[in-house]
Amino acid sequence: MRPASDSRNVRGRASIRLTGVVGVCVLAIAAGAFFWFHRQASASSAAPRGNISTVVVRRADFREVLRLSGTTEALRSRPIVAPQLAGSAVSAMVITRIARGGTRVKRGDVLAEFDRQQQYKNFLDKQAQYYDLADQVKEKQAAEQAARAEDETNLKVAEDALQIAQLEVKKNEILSRIDAEINDEKLAEAKATLAQLRHTFVLKRQAAAAGIRVLEIKTDRAHQAMLNAEANANKMLIRSPMDGIVVLNEIWLNGRMGHAQEGTQVQPGVPFMRVVDPSRMDVHAEINQADMPYLHVGQKARVRLDAYPGLWFPGTLEQISPLGHAGMFSDRVRDFGGVFSIAGSNRKLMPDLSAAVDVELASQKNALVVPVESVASERDGSYVWLERGGGFEKHRITTGPENDLDVVVESGLKAGETIREYAPVSSAGAGAE
Repeated sequence: MRPASDSRNVRGRASIRLTGVVGVCVLAIAAGAFFWFHRQASASSAAPRGNISTVVVRRADFREVLRLSGTTEALRSRPIVAPQLAGSAVSAMVITRIARGGTRVKRGDVLAEFDRQQQYKNFLDKQAQYYDLADQVKEKQAAEQAARAEDETNLKVAEDALQIAQLEVKKNEILSRIDAEINDEKLAEAKATLAQLRHTFVLKRQAAAAGIRVLEIKTDRAHQAMLNAEANANKMLIRSPMDGIVVLNEIWLNGRMGHAQEGTQVQPGVPFMRVVDPSRMDVHAEINQADMPYLHVGQKARVRLDAYPGLWFPGTLEQISPLGHAGMFSDRVRDFGGVFSIAGSNRKLMPDLSAAVDVELASQKNALVVPVESVASERDGSYVWLERGGGFEKHRITTGPENDLDVVVESGLKAGETIREYAPVSSAGAGAE
């Protein structure tokens, strides 16, 4: 067995060794922390280039542009509505033929056709009724002409009889009393007969005229009904009122919104398509309240179609709505409607296309520019990271106007100098210039 003093010596030496190991670990951690903080500070003030992407400060023509979003619309267009039929209560009509959206049409070309069988049947029925009544009018007029001729003959006979009786009465002075009385009676009878015939002649003519007039009214009504049925049948074949492009409108179709097609039922009076003139187009854009001070009527712009990125047209701001409406994201910020005219035409330029309108607010020739993402804005100014001595140094600059891509540098840089393409997210620990 070891003595107690030896055991105490062993425990003491073990304690000293453990203390030494802990001290070494603490020193290692402290040294690592020191080097890590030193590397972070060096990376901020003069970071080594490594694989960091760079850009060269350059001179270029700078344009400050305000981009607006809108939709193309035709300046001249004609709505095409489902026909409203005269004298017919039709709830819906079936399309049997329709032009496709985007089709170019000439004035008079067929745009759509509805099922016309019922209207043709109505037309034929009304036509037959009209012809029958017209024949009745002719028969009635012929019968009246014959009756009138007969009545006129009877009047002539009565007038002759009256003249004869008047002559016979003149002989009464030389005739006996009885013969004279007979002549007087014949004269009175002739006068009464003639008066009665004249009176009935007028009544017959009035009755005949009334009967003919009733038939004529019925005939006119039948004729108008026939014309209405014919017009209704013609209305159901719709032709283009102008040269242009067919644009189908979204309408309510059995519980959903959609475009009309063959077999679709459309209610009378519903505008189911348009014909637009693509030679004169506008862009209706929304202008945010914050952008209003930068815009004025007559300002030039470029109109780009989202569907055709390489295609653009010159544009001009024609009008700005004086009344605003609630914006999409906040009721406090108002949006105003703006109309930009488009100069020129193209087959791809059609209504209802989403468009981007770039309004030039400012421009500078041969300006010193750097990318937007290479500039960091802090409380005391703007900074870039300038390449120096194999690393990057935080460098203060004075900036001017900017757009979505570039910033104008008014002072602090020279053309040809190299800077970091993307400014660090945080500038903590960076050294001053």
